[in-house]
Amino acid sequence: MAKTVLRQYWDIPEGTECHRKTYATTSIGGAAGLVVSAYSVALKTPTSFLEGVARTGRYTFTAAAIGAIFGLTSCISAQVREKPDDPLNYLIGGCAGGLILGARKNTGSLPVRGSSRGWLGAADTQGPTGKQLSPSPPSRWGH
Repeated sequence: MAKTVLRQYWDIPEGTECHRKTYATTSIGGAAGLVVSAYSVALKTPTSFLEGVARTGRYTFTAAAIGAIFGLTSCISAQVREKPDDPLNYLIGGCAGGLILGARKNTGSLPVRGSSRGWLGAADTQGPTGKQLSPSPPSRWGH
């Protein structure tokens, strides 16, 4: 199942068919959220059935929303910038996904939202091209 969904994402060229890319990233995010919610419910047993359903929905829908925003933003960024293989598209998508996570945390503090955007953006700079936004620092020893 995971291979099928990931293949569905990677088979679409970057910057094209944004609706299919968004569907794929939403599916991946929703699946990840479902796994996290299963662990949450298993490790900390809810006091009622409704609490378990609410916790499952909270994790699953938040992760699906992050996936959807990431997929849509990175695809639209590739189209607008006319650079489909640029890792910056994934950074922009990660920042947009981080906004959803920051809003979901509802901390009201800008540094927490900024760190969410930054971490998700930094995690997404290694896109399918395998390139980094900034080159690795040179070795002191010449290796």
